[in-house]
Amino acid sequence: MRVLLRGAASLAAVVTVASLTSGAAAQPRTGRAAAAVRAAAAAQIPPGVTAGVAVYDREAGRFTEQVDDSAQFRSASVVKLLLTLDFLWNRGPDHTIPPADRARLEPMLRGSDDDAADHYWSTYGGSAIIKRMTDRKELGLRDTAPPPAGHPGFWGYTAISARDTVAIYRYILEKAPAPVRDFIMDNLRRSTRCSATDRFDQHFGVAGAFDKPWAVKQGWSGTYAKGTCGSQAASSGTQAESAAPAPRGAAVVDVTRPALHSTGTVGANDRSIVAVLTLHPVGTPYGKAYTGIGRLTRSLNVPAAKRPAGTWFGTWGEFVNVRRGPATGGERMTQLPAGVEVLVSCQVRGEEVTVPPYTNEWWAYLPQYGGYISNIYISSPDNRLPDVPECAA
Repeated sequence: MRVLLRGAASLAAVVTVASLTSGAAAQPRTGRAAAAVRAAAAAQIPPGVTAGVAVYDREAGRFTEQVDDSAQFRSASVVKLLLTLDFLWNRGPDHTIPPADRARLEPMLRGSDDDAADHYWSTYGGSAIIKRMTDRKELGLRDTAPPPAGHPGFWGYTAISARDTVAIYRYILEKAPAPVRDFIMDNLRRSTRCSATDRFDQHFGVAGAFDKPWAVKQGWSGTYAKGTCGSQAASSGTQAESAAPAPRGAAVVDVTRPALHSTGTVGANDRSIVAVLTLHPVGTPYGKAYTGIGRLTRSLNVPAAKRPAGTWFGTWGEFVNVRRGPATGGERMTQLPAGVEVLVSCQVRGEEVTVPPYTNEWWAYLPQYGGYISNIYISSPDNRLPDVPECAA
């Protein structure tokens, strides 16, 4: 993430997944009936984390989860949905997206490309984009607001809420012209694990908690260590360029604590709309925030969601490689965020790995990555993981 027009941020560092660091809500709107807000304890919000949650069942026409859903959070890259809608608004059903714009919009929606967001923000009026969107009665946005006056370049400081995020998806799915709906949703269904700008693993929250079909637009903002996603990810621990400093006292939203947001649809015909917005204590490593939002999302009542088969385990260590096969010479597919929780479906004997004073010949298969990690990096007292079957030959 660069200084100024950046809203998606840099992430990850060393941590073992043990305790997740509860806190006050983030700028909730007053006057809402207490009965409309589900108890945070039921949604399993990790200690120290502030969350706004909304799950809407389109088939039943009702919310199944609401936790501080009117609370305002800085949007990070979730605002890219509004940048896309603004660009496509009133283009007409026969409009063909120019190749240059398609080349920007697709990686912005799939891989959260920040350069594309910079382009649309600066070209089409900056904060005026948000004003146009909030003025659209069809969208029905109640909590969304532009970034602080005097800091118009910070598109990621746009204020947004969980219930407004649901409203955005409902507009796309139920009211937008079919070409607009199809373009946006098809790209969100093709979300890439590795972000386009900063090499962060963005398949947290909805993308990790449920099997496909899903479509996601994720958001993250804060100062973290470098991203490790992809076969060419950096293998050094140097800091990524930090987010621009928060304008002193200017923002309505909390721009200090690291943000991690997961939004999208789950199930056949996009039955459930899910919005999980979170803020984590200052200094929280990316892997810990990733694990926290994953646990929270898995605790939610999401109609039509299919839970992936397997067992979740914590990991330890930095730059843990996911390999194509159970050997250190196997192709490196990606590196895990430090200390992240992973889903294991089976295990197999492979190359013996030694990290003094430990030695382990067992390897765990991670179905969501399509590869293996040595069990030596999994937080379990035994070399062979309990209650995990051997992989079929």
